[in-house]
Parts: sequence; structure tokens; C-alpha cells
Amino acid sequence: MSGADDDSPRVRYERPADGVARVVLARPDKLNAQDRRMLHELDDAYQRAVREARVIILAADGEDFSSGHDLNVERAFAMDGVQPRTLTGGFDAAGAEGWYAVEEEMFLGLCLRWRDIPRPVIAQVHGRVIGGGLELIWPCDLIVAADDTVFLDPTSAFGAAAAEYFVHPWELGHRRAKEMLFTGEPINAQEARALGMVNRVVPRDELAATTLELAQRIAARPTFGIRLAKRAVNRALDLQGMRAAVESTFDTHHLAHSHNRERHGTLIDPAGPEIIRAEARELRTSPGEPADGSAT
Repeated sequence: MSGADDDSPRVRYERPADGVARVVLARPDKLNAQDRRMLHELDDAYQRAVREARVIILAADGEDFSSGHDLNVERAFAMDGVQPRTLTGGFDAAGAEGWYAVEEEMFLGLCLRWRDIPRPVIAQVHGRVIGGGLELIWPCDLIVAADDTVFLDPTSAFGAAAAEYFVHPWELGHRRAKEMLFTGEPINAQEARALGMVNRVVPRDELAATTLELAQRIAARPTFGIRLAKRAVNRALDLQGMRAAVESTFDTHHLAHSHNRERHGTLIDPAGPEIIRAEARELRTSPGEPADGSAT
């Protein structure tokens, strides 16, 4: 059981310092596997933080930052009676149209929305950041990683190109992006910093303090100047074609879903989950296995 029907809060909101909000993924028993409830609670917390804070930190409870999307996707992300956060709809449409609308809302739409938050957002990461976990941190402006962090996108095992928010060539460089996608092999924190994906790598026990110190330093500067600097860099990336690549690869992702439905009767290649769980178990630094349905 994936726990998708559990009504306990998935996200915690904190104010650790003046001008700083900390948004914490709070589903550690499922390794912060994402379902619709978590992503919408995260969106609620971001909306609150924009009103109350000058800088936002995204952190997580437990052993891992996020094991990705809940693998029981069609149940975990059901949109029955839910008010969408982006300008999409048609969730109950027949064929590929309905699921396309769900993912356009939950994955593509929210990632693009969070990338444009008019406050600097710092991802504070540790442990494993798998698949959909990358979709939470890559819209952030800065990333501070514990030295035990590993990043991986294993979605080729599902018979798909990449996770739905495709910014890999900009985050990793095109050759390292291909290697990650072709092999599913992880990138550790030190390599991620060398590639320019991570800003700082620190010991795990210094992670929270280092991230908060960075947030406070940014919060002391004029908010409008920071906002304009963020827009300038994001626009430069878009002029390089990043947003167009995100949107076009999202369509490719749905070609893979349609292919898998025709061939296997499911959204993903059924051999994929066990491949990914086996690889994830190899990365664990302490005993135990990931919860069923919690690593993509």
C-alpha cells in the first residue's frame, strides 16, 4: 500500500528566521514519495511564503529528500473533485487526453509555476533525490546539498525519455544528462557541484544551518533587486530554449505513456518499478527498503 489515501499532512510550514520561510516535505515514512496531496500542499505553502517571507527554503524530513512520484500514479494523482492550480482541465477525458491533462497540471504546470515564484527559493537536500524529486529541486534557484546526497533519474526503466520537467541538459550538460538518462546511474553531491547543478556541499549535520545562513544573507538584500536578478537569469535560460525543450519533451513523455498502454496496458513498462527499486536499495546508506509505491 502506498499510503496515497492517508489524510495526514504532507508538508510543514516553518518560520526559522526573520524574512525566511521553510517548507518541509513531511512524509518520511514513505521517503517523501509525492502524491497529489503533497504537491498541492507544497503549492499552498509556497503561496503563503510569497506573502510572508523574502526567501524560501525547501527541505525534507527523514532519511531521503524524496523518492519521487508515488508509483501507484493513477490513484495517487486522481483529480476527482479537485480544483486545479494551473490553467488546465479535462482530467476525465477518454484516451490519452485525460492523463495528459493530469500530468500537465501536477508535474509540468506546477514546476513551471514554482520556477517563477517571485522570491528566491533554496533547495536543502540530503539522501536520495530520485526522479520526481528532481522536479521539486530543479525549479529552485539555489541548491545546498549534504555530502551524502545522490541524484538520479531512472525513468528510462519505465520506457520513457525522462521525468516530466526536462531541464537535464541545462542542469548537467548534454553528455552527462544522456549518461544519467541512459543508465539510471546516480550523480553524487560532489559531482553535482562540479557540474554546476549544486551551489554548496556540506556535512549532513551542517546542512540546515548552512542553508539558513545563506537564506538570511539573501533576505538582507533588497527584494526587488533579487526578483529582477532571478527574472534576468531565467529569461536567459529561456532564450537558450530551455522552456521550449521542457514543453516539447513533455509531449514525448506522453508518447511513451501511450506506447506503454498499447503494449502493456499500463502507463509504464511493468518491468521498470522493480529495476528502480533494486537500484535504489543499492544506494541506501542504512538498512531497510523503500516503501512499496514510493520510488520513481
